[in-house]
Amino acid sequence: AVYECLRGGLDFTKDDENVNSQPFMRWRDRFLFCAEAIYRAQAETGEIKGHYLNATAGNCEDMYMRAEYARDLAVPIVMHDYLTGGFTANTSLANYCRNNGLLLHIHRAMHAVIDRQRNHGIHFRVLAKALRMSGGDHLHSGTVVGKLEGERAVTLGFVDLMRDDVILRDRSRGIYFFQDWCALPGTILVASGG
Repeated sequence: AVYECLRGGLDFTKDDENVNSQPFMRWRDRFLFCAEAIYRAQAETGEIKGHYLNATAGNCEDMYMRAEYARDLAVPIVMHDYLTGGFTANTSLANYCRNNGLLLHIHRAMHAVIDRQRNHGIHFRVLAKALRMSGGDHLHSGTVVGKLEGERAVTLGFVDLMRDDVILRDRSRGIYFFQDWCALPGTILVASGG
């Protein structure tokens, strides 16, 4: 599927957030198959192609091993589920990636259980701020249309929150406080899914 999508015109594909290393699809085999698909699609199209390999694992050492293996295969982007993996694991992997020439794509699997509960949930804006402090280069975000649809102004508000250095108060966009991120790097939001 990775090859077909890349050959068909997409620039990037990604592992599903639920794919880490199940008995029917071990991570090392999947990484090899995806790398082969990338190389083949690049050779046939003459274009740069990529795939986000899910490095999420039960402990940091296994995530480092997966990230290192991806780097050895010349696949420079790995993915992590920051909510299921935890913030400490995410920060550790973000630092590892930054120190080893890899980009870290962050997925937010399980977020809807937390942030779509109007009465007792935590808004995604809070989770996004925590992620920016934890580290990551891309964040899988919602959109204003489709399966991942959110309120337009609020969605644009947390897009700004993730990428801008200074955030001005704007209640219409769900931003209630001025925030200066100082030198903390921003995160690029990536829309994917339906």
